[in-house]
Amino acid sequence: MSRSETAHTFQVDLRGLVDLLSHHLYSSPRVYLRELLQNATDALTARQSRFPGAPATITVRTGATVTVTDTGIGLTEADVHTFLATIGRSSKRAAEGELEAARGDFIGQFGIGLLACFVVADEITVVSRSATHPDAPVVEWRGHSDGRYTIRTLPAHAHPEPGTTVTLTPRADGTQWTTHDQVTALARHYGALLPYEVTVADGRSAPTRINDTPPWERRHGSPAARREALAEHCRATFGFTPLDTIDLDLPAAGLRGVAHVLPTAVSPSERAGHRVHLKGMLLSDRAAELLPDWAFFVRCVVDTTSLRPTASREALYEDETLSAVRDALGARIRDWLTGLAASDPTLLHRFIDSHHLAVKALARYDDALLGMLLPWLPFETTDGNVTLEEFSRTHPTVLVTRSVEEFRQVAPIAAAAGLGVVNGGYTYDRDLVHRLPEIRPGTSVTDLDPATVTAHLDAVDPSAELAAAGFLTVAREVIGAHDCDVVLRSFHPVTAPALLLDNRDARHERTRAELADGSDRLWADILGSLRSEAPRAQLVLNHLNPLVRRAATLTEHGLASATAEALYGQALLMTRRPLRAAESALLNRAFIGLLTHAMHDQGTAPEPRKEP
Repeated sequence: MSRSETAHTFQVDLRGLVDLLSHHLYSSPRVYLRELLQNATDALTARQSRFPGAPATITVRTGATVTVTDTGIGLTEADVHTFLATIGRSSKRAAEGELEAARGDFIGQFGIGLLACFVVADEITVVSRSATHPDAPVVEWRGHSDGRYTIRTLPAHAHPEPGTTVTLTPRADGTQWTTHDQVTALARHYGALLPYEVTVADGRSAPTRINDTPPWERRHGSPAARREALAEHCRATFGFTPLDTIDLDLPAAGLRGVAHVLPTAVSPSERAGHRVHLKGMLLSDRAAELLPDWAFFVRCVVDTTSLRPTASREALYEDETLSAVRDALGARIRDWLTGLAASDPTLLHRFIDSHHLAVKALARYDDALLGMLLPWLPFETTDGNVTLEEFSRTHPTVLVTRSVEEFRQVAPIAAAAGLGVVNGGYTYDRDLVHRLPEIRPGTSVTDLDPATVTAHLDAVDPSAELAAAGFLTVAREVIGAHDCDVVLRSFHPVTAPALLLDNRDARHERTRAELADGSDRLWADILGSLRSEAPRAQLVLNHLNPLVRRAATLTEHGLASATAEALYGQALLMTRRPLRAAESALLNRAFIGLLTHAMHDQGTAPEPRKEP
């Protein structure tokens, strides 16, 4: 250092640091209790590593203050000066190397846990007695949120046994987090799986133990008793009775736990609420990253020793270890699924009834699972909701639509014509149906073309076509405004008066034309350059239907127009797709037109329109 340079030490604004923690690092002030339990647990772990068999308890007391007492390793006066008086320094750091070997057993790794207590308190008092130096005096550290602190030694009776007591004096705006009920709930939330006894007391009643050995670690009298214990754990944790429970055990990753299978369907987009404990302490109850996206039908509770937490210790750090664990847990759930097919078909049917979408998502990328489960999966077809195995036995040639709209357009006609059509418009379905020949050799799968359906529509007699020429001319004039042709054919079922044959290219072309009409000149020119020669939609009128046969004889232009629009509107509604504004207006116009003609036929002439 040159003579002109002067060394300085950073000055820390403790209030600003606490504000940073409370608003940006931690999600809620409630983490203060987690940090206290965490420090106490690490102190107990440190003492157990040096003195196996020593007392190992944590006691939380509530009242005007909140105190957390542990029978852990404790601190000497030198430790207090070294660790508590230095922001960010961790007492788990082995200054003399004596605890370095036990580092992996500690929960805390960031050395800022005590500062979290200033989120709810203005004053923190730490009274500690060292287990490694029995003759050392009891030491007291008293810190304030403005950065002041004092250290003094106390007589031995101030803390008769080794360990540490942390006392918080709540601020006025922090009392909601320090009531007895709230502290008990937080202690149970964070510490339910801690390996040491944790009790909460309020001075008026007996202490309440808030943690226990998890049910998957306990010995049970029978498999049925174990299943019921796991089901009760699921009800208490997640609020539902599981369809089944999957054991999760990855020794290489130090992970154990269970996955509870949801009994009812759930949206794949719903963020899964998996509970991840790190060495017993709850790390997150919304750890969606623990499992692959396709496994949205389970809710997990696991305890791990190897996964890394983020700095706030409220989420998992995304690294290679987490990726490997995610893949391994996904494989375990997949093995459970494939095992059901061989061992419990009844349970598999119940699972598929609720979660077939999840199975379809997985089967797309897992050939073994595809071969085993594809025959069990239900699909919407012209024969109803049936499995592909059942459907392909009746229809060696399977036709699959590209969209739900196409299926609804052709399903009635295709069923009457004996065509086997599968609705491929739902997520994953079309891809899976196209893989059916891999599982069932001899089956043919092709995409449905509207021309395939048209080929099964019979042409009408030329004389009938000629007799209906007047009505067809009006209908083509009216319906042509919607980029749709009108043809007359004969087909079954007779009850269907009209069929709207459309395809994706035709719909795209109509959408492009609508956008061009509503755009400025620049965009209209750009959209115009994208114009395609896609075939127009077709409104196919069924000459076998009595209503259509009668409509074909209409000669009055207004009634013929209203009838054509009504038939087109009815065919639109049969597709169940959202109507455009022009189509809704057409339906209203047709309805009013038919009502007007009906009332006129009954001798009730419409009132003359009054000029404004």
